[in-house]
Amino acid sequence: MKKILVIGSGGRVGSALIGKLAESDYTVLAGSRHENNSSPSENISFIAFDLLWDVNRMVEAMKGNIDAVYFVAGSKGKNLLQIDLHGAVKTIQAAEKAGVKRFILLSSVFALEPSHWHESFLKDITDYNIAKHYADLYLMSQSSLNYTILQPGALKEEIGTGKITVDVKEPLSNSIANVVDALVAILEDDHTIGKVIMMHDGDTPIKDALKQVK
Repeated sequence: MKKILVIGSGGRVGSALIGKLAESDYTVLAGSRHENNSSPSENISFIAFDLLWDVNRMVEAMKGNIDAVYFVAGSKGKNLLQIDLHGAVKTIQAAEKAGVKRFILLSSVFALEPSHWHESFLKDITDYNIAKHYADLYLMSQSSLNYTILQPGALKEEIGTGKITVDVKEPLSNSIANVVDALVAILEDDHTIGKVIMMHDGDTPIKDALKQVK
């Protein structure tokens, strides 16, 4: 049974993700700066993890043979530099120091392609995309982790279809459920290692869509 640390477990994506991972019989460490002593599953343990900590304190929280780390945290625009950017970078550094091999980062569609930032809803979140841009680049170029970066479009609280489109050409929306299912499927598919995956809701079953990523 793999041990998975989820950073940002209290958010909309994180809270759904820890439940899905637990259902799949992973041992889940739900990291959050907010204390939570009640667990919905025997496979989930809540631990303190604050993105304002220094790297060494993060390393201490990662002790115990963690197989993979998910970073799905965000400041909702309130602290983009310290949380969305530097918090992600410190978590990447800590994972390497702690001996973690697998790292899955939730980002934003076209975060690595500034030429798209004027399109649709992206024009309203430029500072967010700047933070995600440099966090993504750091993971790709400055770490030796087996990474996957998932870049969905706008998140919607809708019923998931289990079907997505990858290698997208425009910034469209995603149900949170589809994003969560894609995050879980990424962990189970080594083909996604070293890949940046842009997605929105679509017509292809998630596992099949991930196989199409180049």
